Amino acid sequence: MPELPEVEVVRRGLAEFTTGRTIDAVEVLHPRPVRRHLAGPDDFVAKLKGQTLGTPARRGKYLWLPLESGDAVLAHLGMSGQFRVQPVGAVDEKHLRVRFRFADNGGEVRFLDQRMFGGLSYSGGGAELPDEIAHIARDPFDPLFDEDLFVAGVRKRKTGLKRALLDQSLVSGVGNIYADEALWRAKLHYARATDTMKPLQIREILRHAREVMASALDVGGTSFDALYVNVNGESGYFERGLAAYGQEGSPCPRCGRPIRREAFMNRSSYRCPKCQPTPRHARW
Repeated sequence: MPELPEVEVVRRGLAEFTTGRTIDAVEVLHPRPVRRHLAGPDDFVAKLKGQTLGTPARRGKYLWLPLESGDAVLAHLGMSGQFRVQPVGAVDEKHLRVRFRFADNGGEVRFLDQRMFGGLSYSGGGAELPDEIAHIARDPFDPLFDEDLFVAGVRKRKTGLKRALLDQSLVSGVGNIYADEALWRAKLHYARATDTMKPLQIREILRHAREVMASALDVGGTSFDALYVNVNGESGYFERGLAAYGQEGSPCPRCGRPIRREAFMNRSSYRCPKCQPTPRHARW
C-alpha cells in the first residue's frame, strides 16, 4: 500500500495539473471506487460538474482535492489506486474506473484501480480537512505536528514500537516499509516495549522515520511493481535504497548478517538479527 512518500508524490503531480481547473464532466466507469459516496455514482457526478479545483492536500496516506465551494473530493489509493493524467482521446487503460474532464478541453485526470480497495468520495465542507479523516494524526512533515504529544502518546502505550509507529492516531503516513527502514537505522527491534523507552529514544526513531521518508520522496517513492506510479506513469526508485524491508537473506548493509523476515500483524517485518536483537522485555 502506498505510504506517505508515494501519496505525496501523487499529490504534487496532481497539483501541477488540476489546481484552478474547472470540471466539465465526470464519468464513473465502475461503481466500486465511489462506494463510500453513499448517495451513489450519479450524485457524485452531479455534485462535481462545474466545480473548480484548488490545490490538492494530504494527511498521512489520504489526499483530497479541495473545491472552491468549500467541499472536496477525498481519495485513498488503497493497494493499487492510481491517478493518471492523459491527453483527451488517449486509449483507456485496462483498470480505468473514474474519468475527470475539464472545461478548458485540456488533458484529463483518470483514477485507475486494479484491485479496487481504494476509492473516491465527495466530502461536504471538506476543503480544509474532510471530517472523514479528522481523527487521523498529523504526519511528521506537517508544520503543526506536535512532537512532544507524539512522544508522550508512545510512552503511554504498552505496546511494541512498530505497532506504535503504525498507529495512525499517534502519527500518520508511516507504513510497513518505512517503519522497518527507520527501525533498522535506529538499531531497534520492532517489539521494543514503548513504555520502557526514554523520550530521547522516541525522538530518535521519529527522526529516522522523517529522514527515510524524505529520502524516498526525493526519488519518487518506492515501487515494487506497476501498482504504484506517479501521475505521469513513472515509478519511484527508493526500492534500490532499502536496507531491510523486502531484503530477506540479503546481507545487512551495516554488519553483513542476513536480513531476517518475520511474521508481524498479518504481514511481515524485516530486521537484522545482530543490529536489532530481540529485547528482554518485548511486546509483540
